[in-house]
Amino acid sequence: MSMANKQKRPVEGVLFDWDGTLIDSYHADSSAYLAMFKAMGIRWGIKEFEKNYSPNWYHVYRAAGLPRKSWEEADRLWRAHYAKYQPKLMSGARRVLTQLGDAHPLGLVTSGDRDRVTRQLREFRMTTLFAARVCSGDTPRRKPHPEPLRMALRQMKLDPSVCVYVGDAAQDVEMAQRAGVRAIGVLGPFPTEKSLRAAQPEFLLESIDELPGVLKQLRG
Repeated sequence: MSMANKQKRPVEGVLFDWDGTLIDSYHADSSAYLAMFKAMGIRWGIKEFEKNYSPNWYHVYRAAGLPRKSWEEADRLWRAHYAKYQPKLMSGARRVLTQLGDAHPLGLVTSGDRDRVTRQLREFRMTTLFAARVCSGDTPRRKPHPEPLRMALRQMKLDPSVCVYVGDAAQDVEMAQRAGVRAIGVLGPFPTEKSLRAAQPEFLLESIDELPGVLKQLRG
């Protein structure tokens, strides 16, 4: 099948990133990092954190010069500080998911820790919304490697060419492109806009509210 024909296939599955796409966890995330850095004796403020931010926290640890032997302790401290905050859903996220869920199977592919994401899904009463949920540790390789997205597609029994992936970071776009899934970028609270634009998603949304309109456009 030629790429031109492939692109015209209607969208079936809609898969999402979690942090910064459906949930506004930036304040919790950055505050937990800064508290953890302080406890580990790393002199980083918000400016250094934003400059070196990556959805893959081990990239952040490396940039901060945190030795490998301290990563487990850093994870533990981060979780303890993060637990003090109550992230909220992104504005419009529940409405959009409910609306799309009537017409499409939905999936979640996140670098987030399974325990945390499962707890948050429960708190937001969203556990049953997603046909597949792939979290950090479910695959040996993580975003931007296509493996987590491919695992979700296998669980959903869907071909990549009939799916879109929605995320707020360049790693989301790269993972989607490498898996043969159409990439939709959405601007969120994390400091990812510049790299997200550079990754050239097929669509770039100002907010999740615009997603149903874009899917309608893709249906032609």
